[in-house]
Amino acid sequence: MQPIITILGPTACGKTAVATRLAARYFKGASGAEIISADSRQVFRGMDIGTGKDLADYDIATTDSHGQRATLHIPYHLIDIAEAGTKYSVFDFQRGFTRAYNNILTRARQPILCGGTGLYIESILRGYQLAEVPVNPELRQRLEGKTLEELTRLLATYKRLHNTTDVDTARRAIRAIEIEEYYSRNGLGKTHDAPLVESTTFGLDIPRELRRERISQRLHRRLDEGMTDEVQRLLDSGVAPEALISYGLEYRYITLYLTRQLTLDEMTRQLETAIHQFAKRQMTYFRGMERRGVDIQWIDATQPTEEIVEQIIAQL
Repeated sequence: MQPIITILGPTACGKTAVATRLAARYFKGASGAEIISADSRQVFRGMDIGTGKDLADYDIATTDSHGQRATLHIPYHLIDIAEAGTKYSVFDFQRGFTRAYNNILTRARQPILCGGTGLYIESILRGYQLAEVPVNPELRQRLEGKTLEELTRLLATYKRLHNTTDVDTARRAIRAIEIEEYYSRNGLGKTHDAPLVESTTFGLDIPRELRRERISQRLHRRLDEGMTDEVQRLLDSGVAPEALISYGLEYRYITLYLTRQLTLDEMTRQLETAIHQFAKRQMTYFRGMERRGVDIQWIDATQPTEEIVEQIIAQL
């Protein structure tokens, strides 16, 4: 199978901009490149500002052979493919990745996997054999009423097949434990002898303080851009508050604010803290991937995007 290029990193490190500009370089040279998103929230329609889809990054300003300015659109996959309020699992992602990967190959183009959901990426790079996990009512009843802290400690006793970076609500933690319990009893969740596809993997590394600064700036910018209105529209369209809360981060805290369980100040402060913690968990997960055998070539994300792209091309 044709190797892929993987771009990963924590939130607010500029992954999408790097991936799209790298793809643009392929259009100038070979037959082109397309991006497969590895983000557990960007799959949902109507969840745009809060998930940071940055769809404008997929349109690259270029100059044609006659010196005329033009816009190059980079094709993307696994964005806006599911209804908000529904479930989308790593099992669904693996199936979606395989379809997108094969689709890209039919056009003889280069697949680029880009995202920050560690388990999604690792399930491809280490070839997890996953099954669709059914609901376990008895387990859910047994865990009902436990705090997120208690559930997180329980989840830590398993082999950690679940993406712990996304476990920021009790509901998500219970589902994670349900998945882990199923795999432990059924002997699934192992890896193939080889990954699903070969990959050259690059990680964007950003200093902690700069990452925190970018996260804070981005949060306030997104609030100014109408992120609260976006969540209100989802609620007005019939998406249950519990479903939005289960998605965590922006959708959790803004929903709590809109349903008058938090004040505006409480929402903003708690959300900002939660995103900082999320980014830290992402980096912890990526370092764990390295210990489990995934070779990640780390690049300084403080450099200009074009310089990062040049470094990636040189290493490729």
